[in-house]
Formats: sequence, C-alpha cells, structure tokens
Amino acid sequence: MEPTRAERLIEAAGTDAVVISNGTEPFLDSAFWYLTGLDSGTFEGAIAVISRDRGLHVIVSKLEEEAAKSSGGEVTVYSTGHERDEAVKRAIGSARQIGVPFDTTVHSMFAYISRIGEGAEISNISQALGEVRSVKDSEEISKIESACAISSKAASEIPGMLEEGVTEESAAARLDSRMRELGASGNAFDTIAAFGPASAEPHHRPTGYRLRKGDAALFDFGAKRNMYCSDLTRTLFMGDPDPRLLRAYEVVLEAQRAGVEMIRGGVPAKDPDAAAREIIDASEFKGMFIHSFGHGIGMDVHEPISLSPRSEQILKPGNVVSAEPGIYISGVGGIRIEDTVLVTENGCRRLTDFDKNVTVIR
Repeated sequence: MEPTRAERLIEAAGTDAVVISNGTEPFLDSAFWYLTGLDSGTFEGAIAVISRDRGLHVIVSKLEEEAAKSSGGEVTVYSTGHERDEAVKRAIGSARQIGVPFDTTVHSMFAYISRIGEGAEISNISQALGEVRSVKDSEEISKIESACAISSKAASEIPGMLEEGVTEESAAARLDSRMRELGASGNAFDTIAAFGPASAEPHHRPTGYRLRKGDAALFDFGAKRNMYCSDLTRTLFMGDPDPRLLRAYEVVLEAQRAGVEMIRGGVPAKDPDAAAREIIDASEFKGMFIHSFGHGIGMDVHEPISLSPRSEQILKPGNVVSAEPGIYISGVGGIRIEDTVLVTENGCRRLTDFDKNVTVIR
C-alpha cells in the first residue's frame, strides 16, 4: 500500500510531529486541505497534526464539523479555546520535535504552537513540505486535469469574445464567467487580460483600455476545480500586428517546444529554461525573456518547484509545472505561450490543450 500524504510528510520532515495551522482569511494554508483530503469548508482556526505514533488528527470548530467528516484523519470538534488546546496537546503527545512550515504559518499561530508544545523544539519544514507536495498522486493529477480541461475549453472560445473596442476588464470578466459556466469553482488567480503595449507587462492588471487594430491580446488565466489549479496563456492579435510581434510569436513557440522537449524525470529543473532561453537569446530578442520558464502547479498556482536558471532541483515524475517562455518589447507588446505539463519518467504530457497557431481576428 502506498504511504499516505501524512506519512510521506512526517518522514520527509524528520520530526516527531508536524503541525499545519489555519489562521483566518486570508491566512489560510492549502497544506491543511492537502493533508486532510478535504475539498470544501473554510476551516478558519483548524489544525492538522501528524504524529509518528498517533497518525493524523484534524481539529476543527463546530462550524466545520460536517465538512470535516470526510477527512482522512481522526477528527476532533471543539467548542471552546480550552477544548482546542487540549485536543492539540493530545495529538502532539510527547513529541520533542515539532515541524512547522515557517513560510505559511502566521506569527500568532507559531507562538500558539510553541506554547502548546511545552518546550518542544520547533523546526522549519517548508522545504520538506514543498518537496512532498510537488509529486502529485493519481487523485491530484485527475483533479488538475479537470481544471486544465476547463481552461482549455475557455481558451478555445477567446476569439469569439474579442472585438474591436472591448476593454481588458470586460474581456477578463467574460473569460472568468465562462470558466464558471464550464464547472470551475473559481479562478486559480486573477485573470490577466493585456492589450497592446500592456501585453509587455507580464503581471498586468486589466484596465479600461479598449482593444485596437494591430494590438496583441494576451490572456493568462487558470481555473480552479476541486481545490486544484490550471495555468494557461494564449496570445492573439486584433488585425495585422507589428511584424516584430509576429516574429516574436514564432520564436516563443519554438522556445516553448525546445523547453518542453527537455522535461522528464531526472532532468535538472534549470535545463528546460536553458533550452528555451538559448532559442530566444540567439534571435533578435536577446534579453527579452525576463522571467523563468516555469513553476510548480497544484492546489496553489505557484508551488515551490522552479524551472529557472538558478534552480538546483531535479524534476521528478508526478511534478506538474508550467511551460511559459515569453518575449516582451517595451512600447510595442508581448508574447507569452503557456501550458500546464505533467512530468513523466520518460518525458512529459501536456494537460492543457489549445491551438498554438497564430490567431488573427479580422
């Protein structure tokens, strides 16, 4: 039998116990849902404890009692702060080393765990947690595939949403609404709709700018389904664009293909970036690829694995990553092409699917 997520984490952490705590909105930690297997509820103030001796305990308020019943651990429901304290103490037991993800634990909860742990050593397990979460199990892959199917279908409908004069804000809202109609529970992140010169800003926020003839129209978006994310970028053109943008599109597409060809288990995570960057820097657009080739995707749209020049990680089968090279020409526009990709032992499999031929809307 395969080890559970909780078992994998406690081994990777190397501690007697692990505590994952939820604060209040917006300080909620997706690791809580990851470990418990839950896919609904808010679980403010909830705590998941993994003990080597006692397994997984899920400690929740009465507000979440019904939702918590589907958890993979032993559930304790509290009504008062004292009851919660006692439940956490029992779950931790005699642990002398407690692992906590420093990257996502707010200070008040860190202080609480330190007090409840009664002198136990508190260690940072952020790296171990990231490594465990980066390798997706079959259930997670299925959920990501569902999210990717929604965003892929929505991407295929973007040309029908565009017309001269539509604003970035309106186009983003149409895309968001369509993903909901297709079954998304929400957005993986705020949709980027960037027209004209703004498409050269990788993290542009939609404005009232109206689409004009000759503009690039860049959409970076993702659906969330059953707690899991997709990430997809498509760049289209309203009428005939600046020839530099058509050439940039050709180079970006070639760079993405080169990077994706490098993705497989056992390969240094920096290699896909290097392959894509080599294509771009050998063109007239040298230096215009200003971000990394990709990042991990799961319950969060940005998870710790990084496909960047500085990465020291090794790709593993089960990693789900983005493949998103880009070229950005200040004052003219930008091109980005992105897919969500599953790493396999001998290569990779695209989970998003859309036509990457140049699309010009007349």
